[in-house]
Amino acid sequence: METRLYTGIAQQVGAMGCALVDARMVRVGRAVTLQVFIEKEETGGVNIDDCAAVSRQLSLWLDVENPINAAYRLEVSSPGLDRPLKRLEDFERFKGSQVEIHLHALLQGRRHWRGELLGVVKQRVVWVNSEGRWEVALEEIQKAKLVPQW
Repeated sequence: METRLYTGIAQQVGAMGCALVDARMVRVGRAVTLQVFIEKEETGGVNIDDCAAVSRQLSLWLDVENPINAAYRLEVSSPGLDRPLKRLEDFERFKGSQVEIHLHALLQGRRHWRGELLGVVKQRVVWVNSEGRWEVALEEIQKAKLVPQW
């Protein structure tokens, strides 16, 4: 996603008292959906009213700025139980949680990892599993998310 669009979305979400967890464009055939995931900065959760308010604000901003040159549908929601982890602050905040991490390159012969998140040490994401303790720079992570514990 274009940096200007992502930054604009983050500013609009922030003005509504929420934090942007993630935003992405999803294409299925010719249909394009702008998915925006939000949370309350103080509690982490959001309700339907929060999503509706942010959706209205974003719709107005998107209509005025017109940063997307195609027809699209806007979806605003909670990040869910399998919340994506994008920033170092996310990895620190959710330490002790189970995570799934997908790397850009191989680490010990694999790209996909699961384990308990230990947090951030010297600007590196650290987790542990039955095979040992692992750490990588944020730039090495393609995507990461929480693994819900039932």
